[in-house]
Amino acid sequence: MEWNPETLQNLSQCFFHTLSPAPEPRRAAEKSLAEAADNPNYGLVVLRLVAEQTVDDQIRHAAAVNFKNHLRYRWAPSSDSNSGSTLVPILDPEKEQIKALIVTLMLSSTPRIQSQLSEALAVIGKHDFPKSWPTLLPELVANLRAASQSNDYVSINGILGTANSIFKKFRYQYKTNDLLLDLKYCLDNFCIPLLEIFLQTAALIDYTVGIGGPAATLKPLFESQRLCCRIFYSLNFQELPEFFEDHMKEWMGEFKKYLTTSYPALESSSDGLGVVDELKAAVCENISLYMEKNEEEFQGYLNDFALAVWTLLGNVSQFSSRDRLAVTAIKFLTTVSTSVHHTLFSGEGVIPQICQSIVIPNVRLRDEDEELFEMNFVEFIRRDMEGSDIDTRRRIACELLKGIATNYKQKVTEIVSVQIQNLLSSFTANPVGNWKDKDCAIYLVVSLATKKAGGTSVSTDLVDVQSFFTSVIVPELQSQDVNAFPMLKAGALKFFTMFRSQIPKPLAFQLFPDLVRFLGAESNVVHSYAASCIEKLLLVKDEGGRARYESADITPYLPVLMTNLFNAMKFQESEENQYLMKCIMRILGVAEISTEVAGPCISGLTSILNEVCKNPKNPIFNHYLFESVAVLVRRACQRDPSLISPFEASILPSLQMILQNDVTEFLPYAFQLLAQLVELNRPPIAPNYMEIFNLLLIPESWKRSSNVPALVRLLQAFLQKVPHEISQEGRLAQVLGIFNMLVSSPSSDDQGFYVLNTVIDNLEYGVIAPYVAHIWNALFVRLQNNRTVKFVKNFVIFMSLFLVKHNSTILVDSMNAVQPAIFRTIVEQFWIPNLKLITGAIEFKLTAVASTRLICESPVLLDASAVEVWGKMLDSIVTLISRPEEDRVDEEPEMPDIAENVGYTATFVNLYNAGKKEEDPLKDIKDPKEFLVASLARISATSPGRFPQIINENLESANREALLKLCSSYNCTIV
Repeated sequence: MEWNPETLQNLSQCFFHTLSPAPEPRRAAEKSLAEAADNPNYGLVVLRLVAEQTVDDQIRHAAAVNFKNHLRYRWAPSSDSNSGSTLVPILDPEKEQIKALIVTLMLSSTPRIQSQLSEALAVIGKHDFPKSWPTLLPELVANLRAASQSNDYVSINGILGTANSIFKKFRYQYKTNDLLLDLKYCLDNFCIPLLEIFLQTAALIDYTVGIGGPAATLKPLFESQRLCCRIFYSLNFQELPEFFEDHMKEWMGEFKKYLTTSYPALESSSDGLGVVDELKAAVCENISLYMEKNEEEFQGYLNDFALAVWTLLGNVSQFSSRDRLAVTAIKFLTTVSTSVHHTLFSGEGVIPQICQSIVIPNVRLRDEDEELFEMNFVEFIRRDMEGSDIDTRRRIACELLKGIATNYKQKVTEIVSVQIQNLLSSFTANPVGNWKDKDCAIYLVVSLATKKAGGTSVSTDLVDVQSFFTSVIVPELQSQDVNAFPMLKAGALKFFTMFRSQIPKPLAFQLFPDLVRFLGAESNVVHSYAASCIEKLLLVKDEGGRARYESADITPYLPVLMTNLFNAMKFQESEENQYLMKCIMRILGVAEISTEVAGPCISGLTSILNEVCKNPKNPIFNHYLFESVAVLVRRACQRDPSLISPFEASILPSLQMILQNDVTEFLPYAFQLLAQLVELNRPPIAPNYMEIFNLLLIPESWKRSSNVPALVRLLQAFLQKVPHEISQEGRLAQVLGIFNMLVSSPSSDDQGFYVLNTVIDNLEYGVIAPYVAHIWNALFVRLQNNRTVKFVKNFVIFMSLFLVKHNSTILVDSMNAVQPAIFRTIVEQFWIPNLKLITGAIEFKLTAVASTRLICESPVLLDASAVEVWGKMLDSIVTLISRPEEDRVDEEPEMPDIAENVGYTATFVNLYNAGKKEEDPLKDIKDPKEFLVASLARISATSPGRFPQIINENLESANREALLKLCSSYNCTIV
């Protein structure tokens, strides 16, 4: 793409139309730009448009955003083969020209455009800096010094913002030699200019404050110091550099000044106060870093900073705009409390003062908390129940107490216990006016509880849990008005949930009707917490792993419980409430599901499913929804097979709608539920299922990799239920075509084996005989061209299944018919070395028994010429059955094939409740170890003296001993 007036005009028009509120011109412009982006020099031309002063500022800003995104995706495009179409990368000559222009252009731009170009520069820096862009840092330093001479703080802050972006990698990347070399290069070039501009700006701030300068003059100076502090943090994160150690006095002197000085010209407005707070928060993060990593070098400054931070916290108001400063300051004190300098907290009255002036004020509910509770219940729960509130005042204040308790546990416990009693007394004196005091008391107990290692139970020394529960929590739970004081109700429910293991069953169960009642609360948080409490109670285990609450406990409440759960989803904002749906899933997994309950449940679930199909947006809710359907189908239909038909009448239309409308997110779920329904049916299968089966055999159905595991699961269900129909109308050839397609790729070969194993397991040999050569051919090609450990293990399992289903002679002959004598080669090169890697109870038994039958039945291995192969196979069998799995299986280095599901990427998510029941193909053989020694004893009796010699010559000494022990254990002798 060339730069000329015509290009300028066309691009300007396109960027102008991308800002249009009308969709047609906007989409057309976006399409044109996407096509143009594939042309060489597109990025360079857009950058020149950004620089063109004659063009409207809005168009230039849109171009700058486009330029940044163009670089993000094309400077170093992902080579991920699964990401679909690959983007055309920016060529090296264009990259060099962009790098030559971008710094100067960024510094001469307006703030909005400068911000975009600074981000674009950071994108380049992430990939190229410093090795492929050695001119960047010298250019930034030269410009910084030039701008500092003229006090041009627009340019200074642009340069510092860019440096901050490119140095951030030192905070997050693992320490490697390459990273330390890059860090050294940055330190050598940037430490001195950084300190120079920091001190120069500090002097300017002092001067401006001294002459009563306006806020407008101070703001860019404070922003400059904040950026210097963030760069300081990045450059000091890995280790303490010599330069910073040598100049610690200058840095710490200014840091302390910013924490202890007030700036009325700025602090008189909320904007200005925010600027000052941001700088103070950055200083707190820096001194916390030094406290954590450079404690020895920092200790001379510690007392002054501890006093400064303490004093600062006493003056930080409760406004949410000041939260970041409060949190970073409290974090610093928390770090000190767990260090060797914790004695700072041991003085008389210090801990009570911290509790009174820092902890309690920050734990108290604020208007902002009440607003979040009412307006955004999902975020409230995420912070309150799920622990994402580590950066909130409430949580960090409790973390400070925990930190102090590390060394002063008894003192903290005594003081906080008294505070809790005072808060509860205040509530008792005026329950309506002082309800927040009770909330604060409950929050302190819950937040300061300690979780027992390796479990879900928690404990506390602050209160006697049962007594506190009875006197403080139970009155809230038994309150008849479920909508009064909802935050207090939520706190009580959270306490019950957290300490559920310590609440005796009779007391907990006495409150069960109240929990059911709270599902009808109007507050989204309250009915969510009630559902979560019920769900978690059903998971409580007593000693020995026995569930404390069983089906008989909840059956009396089941109709009203399910009614209330479904009704709660009619409240605004709770239509897709994951806590309610998870509770439904858990109850359906525990309760005895009668016909009276099953009907309303399936109709309620399918009604919700039909609604979410229109716009799937909450993946967690939807997963629990499908799990609920699956568990209801499984348990209700097992108990009462007459429910299968009405369930099908409810579920099938929803599943067919998912298939017809191609609801991508739900297809894997739909296929798994269909598999479950097919397995519940008795032959002959209904025609509508056979229609789905025929669709399943079309290659187009298998194009989306995210659907493959679920489609395989469905195909397996059909193969097991309708084996006779498989052999008709060319269906078996289609099934084996699917196997061939799956097994040819390392990412899906295990799915291919699932199909193949099900074919072998369910069809007579006469049906599959015409295709056996095709099967072996496909496997041999893959074995020769692209074998992996996973493939070879699956291959050994398949051969084992083939042998136990159709005997060793057919296995050997069918393989050798494809290529003469290949069977022995396969045994030597693949079966013997990989047998020890087999895992899984059914697979272990199958391969051990098949291998035993092979050496005891197959003429090929019993032949005199195969003595060594026979011995090596036995050696491998003994390794498999005598050694623990961890001793014989190395961690497999291969990447997993199916990524974890994150949001709505099109990935497969397994439905636990619709899982395939694993069938044991060798039910008549109980113990593979006994089977081995009994088979060896039997065969050795036909040729006395032959096999002991082979065993001595070919088995490792440890395996010879293991075999002798096995013979002794089962009273068998190899003669």
